[in-house]
Amino acid sequence: MHSLAIALKQKGNVVTGSDDEIFDPARRHLLQEGLLPEAFGWFPGRITPDIDAVILGMHAHKDNPELSRALELGIRVYSYPEFLHHETIEKTRVVIAGSHGKTTITAMVMHVLRYNGYAFDYMAGSGVEGFDNMVSLSADTRIAVFEGDEYLASCIDRRPKFHLYQPQLALISGIAWDHINVFPTWEGYIDQFRIFVETMPPGGHLLYCAEDQELRKLVANVNPRVIKEPYVTPVYETGEGTTGIIHQGRIVPLKIFGRHNMQNLEGARLICGHLGITDDQFFGAIQHFSGAGKRLQLLGKQGGTSVYLDFAHSPSKVRATVDAVREQFSGHRLVACLELHTFSSLNRLFLDQYGNSLEFADRAAVFYNPQTIAHKRLEMISREEVMQAFAKEGLQVFTSKDDLLSFIYAETGDNTVLLLMSSGTFSGIDFAELSDNILRKN
Repeated sequence: MHSLAIALKQKGNVVTGSDDEIFDPARRHLLQEGLLPEAFGWFPGRITPDIDAVILGMHAHKDNPELSRALELGIRVYSYPEFLHHETIEKTRVVIAGSHGKTTITAMVMHVLRYNGYAFDYMAGSGVEGFDNMVSLSADTRIAVFEGDEYLASCIDRRPKFHLYQPQLALISGIAWDHINVFPTWEGYIDQFRIFVETMPPGGHLLYCAEDQELRKLVANVNPRVIKEPYVTPVYETGEGTTGIIHQGRIVPLKIFGRHNMQNLEGARLICGHLGITDDQFFGAIQHFSGAGKRLQLLGKQGGTSVYLDFAHSPSKVRATVDAVREQFSGHRLVACLELHTFSSLNRLFLDQYGNSLEFADRAAVFYNPQTIAHKRLEMISREEVMQAFAKEGLQVFTSKDDLLSFIYAETGDNTVLLLMSSGTFSGIDFAELSDNILRKN
C-alpha cells in the first residue's frame, strides 16, 4: 500500500492516507515522500466529497470509520488489486502466480526488462535490486508485470487478489497448500488457481511448471480458450559454491542457486520471450541478477562461513530453500533455523505439512513466540507437537529468542552455512548484527 501511494504521487496525483500503525521501511519511505500521516488512527473527517477514489488496504476492517464515511458519500472504493487492474486496463498485464517462487520470478522478469531498456509498470512483493519502489504506474508504458498473490483483496472483496487482474500472459510456478486461515481445505485452496485461469481472457497465454503433478492436472481441465505452455527445470551445473546454466553449449555463471531457482529462471525466460526478449538478451541480463529481497539473501561471508536469510515460511518453501543450500554447499555444515510466524504455520492442524522439510540440515532449530500465537487467537502448540510434526532427528525447539541465539552462536563455526528462514524477525533479531557477530567469531 505504501509503495502504491508513492507511485501515485510520482504519477502526479494528490495522495493522502491513514493507518493505525506504520513500521519501517514503510514509515521511512512515506516520510521521505511527504506522505506520512501527521497522526495515526482513523479520521472520518479526512474523507471528503472531492476525493476521486479510496483504495482499501487488505487488513482494514469492515467497520473502519473512514471506509464507512467513503461508502456514505458514494466515493468509489477500490481494493489494491482492483485499482491496479483499473490503472492498466489498456495494457498487457503479466501476472506471476504460484504458492512459491512468484516473488523471485517477478523480480527476474523486472530485472531482465529493465536491463534491456524496456519501460513497464510493475508491482512486486519484495525489494528488487535497482528498483527504488515496488510499484510503478506510468502513462507511457504498454506492459504491466504483477506478482499474483492468492490472499484476499480486502474486507469487502473476499476474492483472492490474483482473480482481479485478468492477465493476458500468466505463469503458475506450483501449488502447495497455504493460508489455512482463509482456505481451510486443500480443495478450497487449489480451486483458487482454477478460478485464476478461468479469469484469463480468450487467447491468453498460460505458462505452468509441468513438474507439479497437481498443477498439471488442474491446467488440463480448465479454460480451453487459453493457450497453455508447460516448462520444466533446465539443465544446470553446480560446483562447490557456484551454479551455472547451460545456454548454447556454454555455461552462464549465476549469482543465484538451487533447483527451485533454476526452475524459476526457466519460467522467467519464457515470460520474457513472450514480451520480445531474445534468449541472448535474457541470459546476458540474468547472470547479473542477485535475487529478490529476503530470498536466499546473503547477509555475509567470511572464509568458509556464510549467513543467508530467506522469507521461507510455508512447508514447500522451507523444503526447497533447505535443499537449495544443501546442494550449493554440499561440503559445508548446514545449520537451519525456522520461525513459525504465520497463521498457517502456527496452526496445529497444519503442522504435519512440515514433515521432513528440514531433513537435509545438519543441525536444525524451530522457533515460535507464544505471544504471537495468543495475538493471532490460535490454540497454543507445544514443543513436543512441533518436534513430532517436523520429524527431524536432533531438532531443537525454542520459544525464547535468547535461547535461540545461544544455539546459533554455539552451532555456527568455520565451514558452516547458517540459514535463517522467517516471514518475521524471530521476535526482533537484528539480522545484520547477528551475521557480523558470527563472521567475526569465525
